[in-house]
Amino acid sequence: MARVEVSMPKMGESITEGTVLEWIKKPGDAIELDEALLEIGTDKVDTEVPSPAAGVLAEILIEEGETVEVGTVIAVIETEVSEAASTGSAPGAQPTEAPAPARTPVKASVPAAAAPKSDGGATMDVMMPKMGESIMEGTVLTWHKKVGDEIGLDETLLEIATDKVDTEVPSPAAGTVHEILTDEGETVDVGTRIAVIALAAGAAASGVAVSAPPEKETTPAAPEKPTPGAAPVQPAAPAAVISAPISMGDGASIPRTGPGGEFYSPLVRSIAEKEGVSVGELAVIAGSGREARVTKDDLLSYLQSRGSMPAAEPAPVVVSTPPVASVRQTVSMEPTPIVIGEAGRTEIIKMDRMRQIIAEHMVRSVATSAHVTSFAEIDVTDLVKLREANKAAFQAREGIKLTYTPFFVFAAVEALKDHPMMNASVEGKEIHVRKAYHVSIAVAIGSSGLVAPVIRDAGQKNVAGLAHAAADLAERARRKKLLPDQLQGGTFTVTNVGSLGSLMGTPIINQPQVGILATGAIKKRPVVMEDANLGDVIAIRSIMYVSLSYDHRIIDGAMASSFLRRYTEVLESFGPHVEL
Repeated sequence: MARVEVSMPKMGESITEGTVLEWIKKPGDAIELDEALLEIGTDKVDTEVPSPAAGVLAEILIEEGETVEVGTVIAVIETEVSEAASTGSAPGAQPTEAPAPARTPVKASVPAAAAPKSDGGATMDVMMPKMGESIMEGTVLTWHKKVGDEIGLDETLLEIATDKVDTEVPSPAAGTVHEILTDEGETVDVGTRIAVIALAAGAAASGVAVSAPPEKETTPAAPEKPTPGAAPVQPAAPAAVISAPISMGDGASIPRTGPGGEFYSPLVRSIAEKEGVSVGELAVIAGSGREARVTKDDLLSYLQSRGSMPAAEPAPVVVSTPPVASVRQTVSMEPTPIVIGEAGRTEIIKMDRMRQIIAEHMVRSVATSAHVTSFAEIDVTDLVKLREANKAAFQAREGIKLTYTPFFVFAAVEALKDHPMMNASVEGKEIHVRKAYHVSIAVAIGSSGLVAPVIRDAGQKNVAGLAHAAADLAERARRKKLLPDQLQGGTFTVTNVGSLGSLMGTPIINQPQVGILATGAIKKRPVVMEDANLGDVIAIRSIMYVSLSYDHRIIDGAMASSFLRRYTEVLESFGPHVEL
């Protein structure tokens, strides 16, 4: 037997500690490779940590609720030496009996670890890659290779999708596809092993050194010690009581994802198919698992309470006795209504993944920054004339439409150059002033939400260059083709709420930035102007409002007002004399 230490994993460049939220296993429990061992939380994400090896959980060293530094040993797993040899791919795994040979950094974007094959060759695990700070799972769209196919280093192995990015995943090594562990259409957590590559003889695997199998371990296993940090087993939540007649099912195949977006594990699907439980029945079972997923115990409890009810299809399902909180919610672009109580006037829709992320970011931003908003009124009559006079020629020359966005971004960068504190972030008790101007632009994705891709080095681009960058990012965002780097690293945000018809807005700061500018709709209005000959006159002008939300921890009203004055000057300077 060998002892494998599990350490607190590093969940990001700026993450230095983590909190144990829940131990999914307790001392003495058997555990499989990559099976969820515990759930941890950081200041950015909550995630499950997979087991780095198959064996028995011998010790839990950190109790639930305790926060420790990255790299701290939090548990010990007893396992066979041959099994421990393949644990290099899991976060925080540190064999204590047989040290692993030194490795060089992996250059490929796919987390992978080399391990000896049973036939003497070497294999490499391919893991579901992390495509961004907030991305915790991915879906396999297409396997470009099948088992037995040869593959070269960095050759496309598969295509994956997240709620923000669809991208191809390159192979981390040259060799042969030995195993495919995740089917097309299946969604798995980041870090899950999805394939195995049998390395070609003498092949370099993106800089990963392939180690020989360690010698057989003869040290006896340490006795198991119960730990107070072990998570108690929670009783399964009772199934929802259904007052309408329910279909008993016909043993038909159960999809992995229900019509409302509900996730069903292979075990749950297998039991449901065997017992003749329909998809409609599964949708109304109150799940006690993570994100309200239906577990094996939930389904078995439901089967016991179902008894011998007559077969019929509910339309809709009416939940009569459980409280509202126990009703399983659904996720769908066109949600299936769940009628609550006798009034039947409440529709419950579970947030999709993008909306959950937006909600978390917005709440965290409000809790982090002291939000204040200042407003300005800008006469953009000359800008409107400039755009109208040039938009046809610009599209013919550049191949893209000339919108107001590049002008808004250009003016923001000019104002940022004069107000560097607006291009900063607060890091603890330090202010980090950014010298590059990476401007995020908010892009609406239909009715499902929005993203803020980044125009990098916006200070080095003219209006035409900004127009191309904005058009490319907007198109990628709407097609979900953005790359991870295009969603990170912004230093200031511009959101055009006027494109949706709003006169003005009070946007929430895009953390860790300290400012966000909202441009309102351009409207013709009668305004009072001063004429050298006639004095005060009333004229029809194109007017817009802009609002600047800023972090009052480091930005005060005087600086915000100065920023808006400079922004106004730049926008009002555009006119027919400007060449595009």
